[in-house]
Amino acid sequence: MNRIEWTTRALRQARKLPPSAQSEIAEAVTLLGNWPHIAQVKALAERSGYRLRVGRYRVLFTVHAGVPLVIRIEEVKKRDEHTY
Repeated sequence: MNRIEWTTRALRQARKLPPSAQSEIAEAVTLLGNWPHIAQVKALAERSGYRLRVGRYRVLFTVHAGVPLVIRIEEVKKRDEHTY
């Protein structure tokens, strides 16, 4: 299993999330150690890097020399009938 690195920004973002989301993301990110054999990862279209879907969150990362580097975590805000 490969090691996984985190940026300071990503660690700060992860600490601000609810505990249940933190555990889900931590569990999903440990699977990145099996890079490149992992499901639910897509290459980003407009920039370099990849994203991993974890519930309402997206973990954005890059890979350098076979080592995944978690750059940031974004929450996906879905539109509904109350958006406008």
